Amino acid sequence: MNLIKPITNWLETRAIAPAYAGWVLAGIAICFFGAAVNTMAGWLYAISGISFALLGIAAFLPPRSLVGLVVKRRPMQPVSAGDELTVELEICNQTQHPVSLLQVEDILPFVLGKPVKTAIETINSQSSYRWVYYQPTPQRGVYRWHTVELASGAPLGLFWCRRQRECAATAIVYPTVLPLASCPLVDEMGQEESKRGDPRGRPLQTATAGLVRSLRPYRVGDPTRLIHWRTSARYGELRVRELEVVTGGQEIIIALDSAGNWEADNFEQAVIAAASLYFYAQRQQMQVQLWTASTGLVKGERVVLETLAATRYQEEISTSHLQSNALIWLTQNSSSLTSLAKGSRWVLWQNLTSPTEEAVVNWDYPGLLVQKEQELQLQLQKSLHSS
Repeated sequence: MNLIKPITNWLETRAIAPAYAGWVLAGIAICFFGAAVNTMAGWLYAISGISFALLGIAAFLPPRSLVGLVVKRRPMQPVSAGDELTVELEICNQTQHPVSLLQVEDILPFVLGKPVKTAIETINSQSSYRWVYYQPTPQRGVYRWHTVELASGAPLGLFWCRRQRECAATAIVYPTVLPLASCPLVDEMGQEESKRGDPRGRPLQTATAGLVRSLRPYRVGDPTRLIHWRTSARYGELRVRELEVVTGGQEIIIALDSAGNWEADNFEQAVIAAASLYFYAQRQQMQVQLWTASTGLVKGERVVLETLAATRYQEEISTSHLQSNALIWLTQNSSSLTSLAKGSRWVLWQNLTSPTEEAVVNWDYPGLLVQKEQELQLQLQKSLHSS
């Protein structure tokens, strides 16, 4: 049985392979032909001849029906982990005759899912068939695949053939971004930057605390802490304070230790944390960048999401180094905390593969020790560990 399947696959993809009905009809035709030779009966020759003719037609038509088919793929929009990926294919019949009873199979990478099949009854001549399906995305990543298989047994189903078409696909699945209501990791670094002051000696103000620039009507999504209640009562509608925004100072850098060794689950949590911290800092109108070992410093929503979708642990370090910049360091390697620059913060995942190894925590700087059994979103909103 183990030998038959590879032979059948080879025949289907390079020539034709008999279906079960084909084997049965071939056996019957041979039996009738043998009986005709022994008895010299003409009707037995006629039956065997018709059977062999049907087998010949059934073997010739399936490969011929696939010759003029072209497969095109529409670009796929990125999605977040857990959402469904929309995959759209167009099968074009460029021949002068219709193609019927066709099976199309999109060969997905095994980490994304099993191959997806569909059956097409008929594609008319010089027309196309649009196939759309929705593929679940269990986790973030950049997925690539190249092959679509067309199969047919038309018109009699006695022989089966498959032909591959090159049809490259790239699907980007972003990591989940947690909706953080607050985050001391980012808030406290922003406060430190505002205390450094600008060249004229005045302290810089963040977008969540500082000098009132003006009052404006409340908009959905504005923090309630910015509502000016006395003015709101006077005008009979909610009024919100507009505060001065940081216009100088050092940028906040969220650094993911992708060059280090990780447990797979911990690294996925760290990627989610990096994305959530980045977008939280953006909502607070802070200047923020992301660092990974392979890409160095990047910024911009789409670039950051694509970087985090593609990143993996134990990456090679690029030529871009952090040097002595203050940052938020996300790592599983506790020994790396001892070399952080002044003013840094850290988020540490414990290495459960070495339970006897005690975490060497740099209590000189505040940080967060992540507990795997607790919800990550709640932990990122907790106050920091400090000496």
